[in-house]
Amino acid sequence: MKSGTTWRQRRQAARTRRALDRALARSSSPAMRDELLTMANGGAF
Repeated sequence: MKSGTTWRQRRQAARTRRALDRALARSSSPAMRDELLTMANGGAF
């Protein structure tokens, strides 16, 4: 079942994704939203 990621990495990724979701919800700037989504999709987190 080991897929190369530990439970700790998955937990960190989930926490980061929730933080990103909150940032997107707060962001009123389309450019900022686009930047956050680019970072998320690029695996920067």
